[in-house]
Amino acid sequence: MPTDVWPAEWVRATLPLSVLAVVAEAETYGYAIAQRLQEAGLGAVKGGTLYPVLNRLEQDGLVTSSWREGAGGPGRKFFTVTPRGRAHLAERAAAWQTFTERATGLLPSVGSTR
Repeated sequence: MPTDVWPAEWVRATLPLSVLAVVAEAETYGYAIAQRLQEAGLGAVKGGTLYPVLNRLEQDGLVTSSWREGAGGPGRKFFTVTPRGRAHLAERAAAWQTFTERATGLLPSVGSTR
């Protein structure tokens, strides 16, 4: 299955945690986050989808943001993970691992005769 054709509900469900994980890698800005998500194989994430997620993460105290002047261009809003965001990411990543293992256990293997 091409990676840019994931079911929309899968992307919606995983996007907040994926965005938080990208911000936790290093301070970054929206366009770079979208590029990193695409490079990771999650497909193209448009700004109209990404920025509401970033706003919710900020409202929840998981990231902070600051505006910076652009070098020869417009300014950018940079996002940084908070200590609360790191704790949330660790907790949710562990829970996600357990959840996906359990869900995978329910799914039939391709070609199996279950």
